[in-house]
Amino acid sequence: MADPQFLFRDEAAVSAPTVALSAFAEDTNATAVVIQPGEDARDLLPHLGRLALVEITFPAFTDGRGYSSARILREAGYTGELRASGDLGVDQLSHLRRVGFDAIAPQTPLDPAEAETAFATWPQVYQATVVDGRKPIWALRHGL
Repeated sequence: MADPQFLFRDEAAVSAPTVALSAFAEDTNATAVVIQPGEDARDLLPHLGRLALVEITFPAFTDGRGYSSARILREAGYTGELRASGDLGVDQLSHLRRVGFDAIAPQTPLDPAEAETAFATWPQVYQATVVDGRKPIWALRHGL
């Protein structure tokens, strides 16, 4: 389990040991799971109430499947820690937050000043999400 460099929760980062998604259903004591690319986050939907941490790995900068997993979990009502880990760059930070990640653990630490700039770069959004409630730019433009 990777320790987060950026944490956007009031609670401390979850330190429970993670289990693989394939082993999660059989381990009735597990409260933390790690999802690898290609694994289906929907397998966790019946268990959201017992999860304190879902860590979603990004093994390569170009692998965006973790964004979909995060959005699926947040739209289903998951409120626990959602941690992105792996090959993450500063230009991905605002997008990670938009889909619901509240802990970010890049394999190589990012410059905090660059990260702050990245989080503030996109004040307007094109799509609505259940995560931050911001109105998309088209709705603002049309007075909706």
